[in-house]
Amino acid sequence: MITQERLRELLHYCPETGIFTWLVSRGRTARKGSEAGTVHFHPENGKSYRRIKVCGRLYMSHRLAFLYMTGEFPPDQVDHQDGNGSNNSWKNLRAVTHAENQKNARKSVANTSGTTGVCWNTQRNKWQSKIHLNGQWKHLGFFHDKAEAIASRKAAEVLYGYHANHGTDRPL
Repeated sequence: MITQERLRELLHYCPETGIFTWLVSRGRTARKGSEAGTVHFHPENGKSYRRIKVCGRLYMSHRLAFLYMTGEFPPDQVDHQDGNGSNNSWKNLRAVTHAENQKNARKSVANTSGTTGVCWNTQRNKWQSKIHLNGQWKHLGFFHDKAEAIASRKAAEVLYGYHANHGTDRPL
């Protein structure tokens, strides 16, 4: 496993842009001064991330940014707060647990109401509001008015610590 010291000998990380550049030439593709890594499409979430091969091992750039800046890899996952897996600027990255990372998910393509966690319940002829907590759906209520259902969902997101970007339309 690479250390912060070795990483800083090989690569420069710009916290403002999130771009790694090679400090030394390493073969035909890794030239001194060139941007490090390649873009990798992640089929599970449809996002693209940059990966860098260092000392014979592939690393995700966002994880290397943590090592470069803090001296340690993040213990669990890294959240790209704006939802863009290619934006590795330091202000856009945060170390999170899997549960915390799920609280910053974009709106599903299957969403029909326009708001995550709000749907029309045909059996009751009312709007239903719910939120996902600890692996289970928590029912927030049934509402005659869609705006009330949305308000209950938004209030629950604040109460349960969801990220402000959760449920928004964002580029992959």
